[in-house]
Amino acid sequence: MTSRTCLSIILAAGEGTRMKSALPKVLHEIAGMPLICHVAKAVRSTGDGDIALVVGRGADEVKAAVEKISANVSTYVQQERLGTAHAVLAAREAISRGYDDLLIVFGDTPLIEDSALIQARSKLAQGFDIVVMGFRPADPSGYGRLIETEGKLVAIREEKDATLEEKTINFCNGGLMAIRGDLALPLLDAVRNDNAKGEFYLTDIVEIAHRQGKRVTAIDVPLDNVIGINTRVELAEAEAVWQDRKRRSVMLAGVTMIAPETVFFSHDTLVAADAVIEPNVFFGPGVRIASGALIHSFCHLEGAHVGPNAEIGPFARLRPGADLGEKSKVGNFCEVKNATVAKGAKINHLSYIGDAFVGAGANVGAGTITCNYDGYNKWRTEIGEGAFIGSNTSLVAPVSVGANAYIASGSVITEDVPDSALAFGRARQVTKEGRAAVLREQYAAIKATKKAEK
Repeated sequence: MTSRTCLSIILAAGEGTRMKSALPKVLHEIAGMPLICHVAKAVRSTGDGDIALVVGRGADEVKAAVEKISANVSTYVQQERLGTAHAVLAAREAISRGYDDLLIVFGDTPLIEDSALIQARSKLAQGFDIVVMGFRPADPSGYGRLIETEGKLVAIREEKDATLEEKTINFCNGGLMAIRGDLALPLLDAVRNDNAKGEFYLTDIVEIAHRQGKRVTAIDVPLDNVIGINTRVELAEAEAVWQDRKRRSVMLAGVTMIAPETVFFSHDTLVAADAVIEPNVFFGPGVRIASGALIHSFCHLEGAHVGPNAEIGPFARLRPGADLGEKSKVGNFCEVKNATVAKGAKINHLSYIGDAFVGAGANVGAGTITCNYDGYNKWRTEIGEGAFIGSNTSLVAPVSVGANAYIASGSVITEDVPDSALAFGRARQVTKEGRAAVLREQYAAIKATKKAEK
């Protein structure tokens, strides 16, 4: 397909009122990415080309989102809502530049796969003039029917206009099309609005093209490819479809998932072969998991890298900037943020490590925290190779602990600790013989007095 030029027109001017949201509908997210960006990513995968956005509310925000996917984006505002053909013609200036292929897609169909779009463009390359993407639902009620004669698509009939015989057809219109570029404007300009709604329907170009002797065909695509999102219920349903696809592809790539239906990925999650993911794990954007890594149950990862054969969890949280080295470990109820944990280092339980470096082979005891924020600024903690940090230690940044240093449990460390040094940062213990019994008597008397007052 790379030898043919292509303009992808993404229609995204709908009001989206059924979403009941201040956010434009196409900016709602699936797998951490806006709906329209899923569409833009799919059309970009068909080969180099330009994108024309037809937008309404939130035009600047929609364009900014799509520009993260493709640099070649132009925007056209549909001032009036006069039908799908009218919406496409809002991008007349872009169409007029001259392209071999024209793809017309919708910004609220995030599950369209690049394979379907590539198939449609391939049909154009074979000499067809219009390619309509159709699907075959179990119940076609409510959908426009694709009317075929002798293997040719001759019309698209809305159900309200269909005959009883046409209503028995279960090949339905998915709305997405590929059109030969030099025919697009003549066909679109031939569309009339002499219908009940007084609108210009894109589907009419099929019948117009057939009357002109053009080659029009339809291809079968899976139903989920053309699912449109209009409500938050449909948004959740589409999320479920996307997640199922991702889970399947991850497992087929060599990753073990014990209960895949409980694991949720983001659009850019990368998991290498031989990693193991236990149940109830959530991957936010920007996560990379290396081969052999083990992700225990109930972990939440975002913007993090987990190195080869590293282990996290259960109940661990990796926030943006967490970088775990080979065979490192972040255990239960630990949080790591903007920190490097080098090869073989261990943060086993109940710790917070933020804005820090933990050297190779270091051991961070339970309850250790890096005190990285002074109320105004974030500061860094450096823990050297092979250092031992005793349980319940507070490292008040900026501070460094040298290689092979030893921090006694319960310490508050406010000064740098040299290599191989032993540091204590706690008050001396004082023991009062027999004092416990006296305290118990005093506390019991106080309790009795309070009870009597009630």
